Amino acid sequence: MTEIRGTRTEATDSFFQAFKTDAGVAAEDYAVVAFGDSEAMADELLELVLLGVKRATAALARDFGPGREPLPKVGDHVVLVDGRNKPRCVWRTTSVEVKPLEAVDDAFAHDEGEGERGRDWWLAAHRTYFAAQAKREGFALEEPIETVFERFTIVWPRLFADQAGKSGTDLFSFVAGAGLQTPDGDA
Repeated sequence: MTEIRGTRTEATDSFFQAFKTDAGVAAEDYAVVAFGDSEAMADELLELVLLGVKRATAALARDFGPGREPLPKVGDHVVLVDGRNKPRCVWRTTSVEVKPLEAVDDAFAHDEGEGERGRDWWLAAHRTYFAAQAKREGFALEEPIETVFERFTIVWPRLFADQAGKSGTDLFSFVAGAGLQTPDGDA
């Protein structure tokens, strides 16, 4: 589901500083994000990220701009927090597109990692979510629904980080690869 831009805290500052030190990154700026509209949803979607399943997110374009959060851009660093605002990982934005909700394709729906991971399920779920957001925030949801489609890669902590040049790397593969060796070295 959508992302909610959060607020920097001492914990997110410390977490981002630890990332910069460990990874040798000079970046100074970062955003804070929690997914969804509840603690439970934030934790559920965070789990998909940490398992290597979720590598994309979408939000209404109206959530960004003057007086709001800046539009994400390629190269941004983001500290992803759980439902209790605890920092859990850092992502780097790899792609940002603004287009109508209906323009989502199967590849993006798959990369977002939710539900059935197909376009039809994705559209239905996001229409429902964005309609609830519109009702909660008191605005009309009008067609076309301009949407920000963002893809990312996990860069820290290293245990969860995507390996450069290797798609499909996830925690399951990491654990399975490490755990399939027998004491004598046979797989």
